[in-house]
Amino acid sequence: MSDIDFSSHPCFSRDAHHKFGRIHLPIAPRCNIQCNFCNRKFDCMNESRPGVTSNILKPRQAAEYLAEVVSQRPEIKVVGIAGPGDPFANPVETMETLRLVRERFPEMILCLASNGLGIGPYIDELAELKVSHVTITITAVDPKIGAKIYAWIRDGKSPIRGEEAARILIERQLDAVRRLKERGIVVKVNAIIVPGVNDEHIPEIAKVVGPMGVDIMNCMPLVPVAGAIFEDLPVPDATMTARVRLQCGLHVEQMIHCARCRADAVGFIDEKMSREQMATLDRFAHSALNAGKARPYVAAASREGALVNMHLGEAASILIFKQDETTASGFKFVEIRTAPAPGGASARWSGLADLLADCRAFLVNAAGPSPKAALEDRGIEVIEMEGLIEEGLAAVFADQPIPASLKRRFTSCGEGGCRGTGTGCA
Repeated sequence: MSDIDFSSHPCFSRDAHHKFGRIHLPIAPRCNIQCNFCNRKFDCMNESRPGVTSNILKPRQAAEYLAEVVSQRPEIKVVGIAGPGDPFANPVETMETLRLVRERFPEMILCLASNGLGIGPYIDELAELKVSHVTITITAVDPKIGAKIYAWIRDGKSPIRGEEAARILIERQLDAVRRLKERGIVVKVNAIIVPGVNDEHIPEIAKVVGPMGVDIMNCMPLVPVAGAIFEDLPVPDATMTARVRLQCGLHVEQMIHCARCRADAVGFIDEKMSREQMATLDRFAHSALNAGKARPYVAAASREGALVNMHLGEAASILIFKQDETTASGFKFVEIRTAPAPGGASARWSGLADLLADCRAFLVNAAGPSPKAALEDRGIEVIEMEGLIEEGLAAVFADQPIPASLKRRFTSCGEGGCRGTGTGCA
């Protein structure tokens, strides 16, 4: 890693945070744990906290976005992935993004922020990619206290709760810290100070991770967030925060210049997200879809031909429409296409993207993240709605958003602002 100047990381060096910038690539929307202090809300430029972003990028979009930003902001020396969920609840996107960035920017510092639950299988490759800095958020090393902080974790397909969930998470976190240090990676531990829950316990975290070689610790006061379980808890006062940091500082060096960065942060560590930055991110997030708008057709998933009332994955036959100014509605039916048969995992969705390659959009009642990503990567906008096909077509062909009355928004567990039970939607 001798070709990389590690002293340029503004989050790990007090001397660097006014000289060098960083950029966070928001490519990880899903999370595998639910913290009681967290309610992730997208698309609000006035909120500066982890878990917030104005858009989600695909890996190749992220690489192109990075190239443009760096060309305009040469002071940026660090590329980080910090959500808005957890990088390793989105491991495919995370690792592909890191590979693309390392190939294109061999001198760039790469870093990650994770809860530590799912990072283990990827640590060796992270080291090979020269990911030099990793932050693990550890709010407890006692499962009894952890059970008060975590509503659930998802390890595999099933949610786990209570002390068992906290025990599994803590074991994974500490194993990750140990293995990261064995690979020579700089490790920062974040700890959220939750008054009356873990404020007396956080020094115990420092006692555990200090001897493991953790390089720096960031004790952050709770910021109550509307909609979170801990929304009514008080903000730790200056005395409590100072006491926790002083006690932890006996075991681990303390970070005191954290700015609680957004998942799409750009620039210096204390720089706020501007409208211009949000517009640039939005442009890259929609780059594939914008390219697809010149295509002549729109597809629809329907049981009887009048309503959009089928999920993407269950649509065996797909209706195709085109614009036609000679008709009263402004469009007409073209044909029926047979969708790829179920099975084959990603190959099925790749085949569906091929089948609809001349379509600018696909109207469906609901869509899972995998097929949606596969189609949108090919410039086919997946529009989740319920109602008349004609009304959806009218909006798409007029290049207008789907009316609010037709929208139907589905999110997978841990995605977007969902604070559900982790069991999936009924």
